Amino acid sequence: MEQGKPGGPNDHLANERTFLAWIRTAVGLMAFGFVVVKFSLFVKQIGLALGRDVTLPSHGYSGIAGIILVAVGMLTAILSYKRYQDVKKELESGRYYHTAGLLTTLTIFIVLMSLFLLVYLVDSIR
Repeated sequence: MEQGKPGGPNDHLANERTFLAWIRTAVGLMAFGFVVVKFSLFVKQIGLALGRDVTLPSHGYSGIAGIILVAVGMLTAILSYKRYQDVKKELESGRYYHTAGLLTTLTIFIVLMSLFLLVYLVDSIR
């Protein structure tokens, strides 16, 4: 797209596809958060089904981590819609400026949450 020239249909459709990809990411984060919260209940029920007494770690970090994941998923959906609207306005005015703020922030969050879950899992094995 040339600066000063309004975006065409392909540019708007690409913006929409990008928005939908962000929405899939948000739904994935929320689903994963739900799984993390419910995982301890699942482990207990599997133990009962197998006739074994399952002892879970006394600290409830998985619930906190799951709730944070769901909240970040919701925030991602909201921010992706705002980004979609901003890019739409930029395309209509012919002045598109690339930004990677949402992408960078979400990547940092996922890496930090992965480290937290890794430490949590290693701690629960001991």
